[in-house]
Amino acid sequence: MEGLFPQSRCGYVRVAVERGLDRYPSGLTYALDDELADVAVGERVIVPLGRGNSRAEGYVVETFPEVESPAQIKHVLQRDPGAPKLPTDLLKLAEWIANYYLAPLGPTIAGMLPSAVRRGTGSVTLRLIDLPELPGTEPPRLTPKQQGVIDALQSLSSEQRPVERRKLATMSNLKTCGPIDRLVASGCLVETKRTAIDAAWRQATPSQVAPPQPTDAQQSIIDGITQELEAGFSAHLLRGVTGSGKTEVYLRLIDQVIRRQRIALLLVPEISLTPQTGGRLMSRFPERRIAVLHSGLTDAQRNQQWAKVASDDVDIVIGARSAVLAPLSHERLGIVIVDEEHDQSYKQDATPRYHGRDVAVRLAHMAECPVLLGSATPSIESWANATRRGTYHLHELDERAPGLTVPRIQLVDMTAERRRQQTNQGSPIGPTLEQALEDTLQSGGQALLLLNRRGFASYLACRNRSCGWVLTCDQCDVTMVMHRHRDLPRGGFVRCHHCLSEQRVPKSCAACGGAMGALGLGTQRIEESLASRFEGLESGSTLRRIDSDTMRTAEDLHSVLEAFGKGTVRVLLGTQMIAKGLDYPGVRLVGVIDADTAINLPDFRASERTFQLVAQVCGRCGRSNQPGRAIIQTFNPEAPAIRLAADNRYRPFADSELEDRLACGLPPGRRMARLVIQDRDEKRCQSLSEDLRHALQSIGEDQVEIRGPVDCVISRLSGRFRRQIELYSESAPALHRTLATTRARGFLEAADRVTIDIDPISLM
Repeated sequence: MEGLFPQSRCGYVRVAVERGLDRYPSGLTYALDDELADVAVGERVIVPLGRGNSRAEGYVVETFPEVESPAQIKHVLQRDPGAPKLPTDLLKLAEWIANYYLAPLGPTIAGMLPSAVRRGTGSVTLRLIDLPELPGTEPPRLTPKQQGVIDALQSLSSEQRPVERRKLATMSNLKTCGPIDRLVASGCLVETKRTAIDAAWRQATPSQVAPPQPTDAQQSIIDGITQELEAGFSAHLLRGVTGSGKTEVYLRLIDQVIRRQRIALLLVPEISLTPQTGGRLMSRFPERRIAVLHSGLTDAQRNQQWAKVASDDVDIVIGARSAVLAPLSHERLGIVIVDEEHDQSYKQDATPRYHGRDVAVRLAHMAECPVLLGSATPSIESWANATRRGTYHLHELDERAPGLTVPRIQLVDMTAERRRQQTNQGSPIGPTLEQALEDTLQSGGQALLLLNRRGFASYLACRNRSCGWVLTCDQCDVTMVMHRHRDLPRGGFVRCHHCLSEQRVPKSCAACGGAMGALGLGTQRIEESLASRFEGLESGSTLRRIDSDTMRTAEDLHSVLEAFGKGTVRVLLGTQMIAKGLDYPGVRLVGVIDADTAINLPDFRASERTFQLVAQVCGRCGRSNQPGRAIIQTFNPEAPAIRLAADNRYRPFADSELEDRLACGLPPGRRMARLVIQDRDEKRCQSLSEDLRHALQSIGEDQVEIRGPVDCVISRLSGRFRRQIELYSESAPALHRTLATTRARGFLEAADRVTIDIDPISLM
């Protein structure tokens, strides 16, 4: 309410409030008084919200001098002095994401900012000390402490230098860095300053070597895309078999872009790939300004890297999914590259549920520059864009790069193998894979073993077949997974991999009191089996397991991969994390312990994911002149996804899969949206889903097909019952019109009970 002396109004702003306001998805209008007359687009402000005028934060996304009904409009309270101002280009991208994925604009913008940036956490810069390259004039007389510093540096090899300033003080038995600083000031030592990220990359990166000469096929692709760098937007799909040199194509194109004084953005799907790819960039472009963005950085590092990009002090940006939301200048952006574009991790599973690959294409369109999507196993959506719709230019590399061998892939029918080897029926690793692993270890090679299921056992069940009781989560309709822990009673505990609830392994069956059995495979069980079977393998040393249970931080993952690269680790066992882009020449054997883990899931993308996973992991071997071998264990050897992946025949698989999708009216034949309705009360969940279906039908959009509601595959999750409605349409605009109208009528306001997923990639 206005007081006796109403505030002056010198302008108005649209503020994207950082709350899930589905009724006002694009923001709310506020007035500016004289003190805030210079508030600009991109600034973060504090505003009153709701009847109680609670203080809320939000970003200014638009300014205008007048409004139609100014009397009812509240005033902006103040600026947020600690928040960074966002570039206009970033806000434009945020508005597109919010509109396309039907997410409130405020939370979308907030989600684009790392928490460290919002909090203003300080940056970290390392001071590195080294001996001068050339001896200078006669050095001054040194104190014993200073001489100790010189001696410590001279005892190190050139690969071990430079040394971080405080670490050097510790090595020299100094309590302060004063003697080091005086040596730097006198010219006896030299100091360089680098970010912690740059320093880590340089330590892990070998000295610069001459880049390989591109093959004719690579050069043709490089030349073709280079011609598009000044021509505005264009979209390209690079399908190259594993080891064909896609990364070299990326590096050559990046070189062309930065020679034009523009910025290159490179996206990779996983944190695990960032140091390896980042190291290659640092080696190829040692004098260029490179920023890295991913969730594995410390808060200080994330803030420092984000600020580097925002200030336009960068030539190359590399990172995982969130790097597509970096505050890049659209005017300077020269190319966007998405490596392993098929990977599921590009899709975010929280609001806004954007797909990093698709946002990358939109970003390139807004910046009027080319976008290159690369993969050995492209998504069916991208394949359709390249081969059916013609919206992407298709480039292919069908042969491995010179010096790399094509792995010999063997498909093993586990049913037949167990029938022949009666004594091996209980072993998850069949005799063929076991013998191959033994041969590999004896010859000095390394091995990758894939099982896309973590834990020790998939479920616990009563051993009495007439009982049939299985231990399930009391909050989710899924089985509890057993994890081995020898210090606990009965050897471990059980955990729900969805809500993360845990309990001890029960003594006996809850239904009949009988004995319990641990059934099904997990990476932990395989690790235990390998360590007991092979003398040279020791868990935590020569045998390492990579899954979300063991890799708690990015540093955990990087240290294991570094040890594997040095040859200290002989066998790397893991989930799908090890199937993505890793390039180690010592790998001579890849074993897929169970290729069937995903193929029977109730999801129309199950075959596609199985093909991609098997083909990708098999491509991790043969990365040198040494022969590579891949062994795929399966109980479904005739399944097209597994058989064609073993034969490395992507085109036949993709064409057949696309035909099936088109015949069934599934993406990419039609656009799709998924609404998930959830509530702690089952009847209320059913009622809400039926009301929502009626609301969708009442809109009367003939171009939209509505399926459901039906129970989700996992019908209860974290104590909430779940139902889903699927919407299909030939065009995205018709789908968006239906959902936007439904939201405007108030049926999608309960954001905590109704989730909107545009272009979903998982139906679980």
